[in-house]
Amino acid sequence: MINLYSYLLTFLAIIFWGFRAITTLLYQLDVEFFATPLNTTVEIALLFATLPCLVLVVKRNVVGAAAYFALYAAYFGTALYEVLMSSTGLDVVNSANMIFIAVGVVLPMLTFFDVLLNKNRNIGNGSKKADWFYKNEDYDRKFDERADRNQYKF
Repeated sequence: MINLYSYLLTFLAIIFWGFRAITTLLYQLDVEFFATPLNTTVEIALLFATLPCLVLVVKRNVVGAAAYFALYAAYFGTALYEVLMSSTGLDVVNSANMIFIAVGVVLPMLTFFDVLLNKNRNIGNGSKKADWFYKNEDYDRKFDERADRNQYKF
């Protein structure tokens, strides 16, 4: 069973992906919005690369969470460093972008550590009956012995 924290992080990651998609779309349509993409071409590629990562995060796969964290850390991490080191004044657009850049770094990091430290990952689909069936070697041995005795000769 996955705890509520994991569900909320995954839900927030999906909402943040949708927000970044809307931000990029509105920027492409020349509609004024309080947040802008950092690099439109890379943002579009990042949006498409995030989809399989989010599917793997929902399945609690560590590789998908690591890829999700690496993609977002590479894209938003450099921008966060530049924003923190710049000495320009903060207006509404820059402060909104700084907040979303910080969320873009922190949310994948929390998701990665959540999936990495999750103790409830199962081999199967999470069903106890399925785990019993696939992990039970005694049942397999008993079934094989029974099959060996039932050899009919014609």
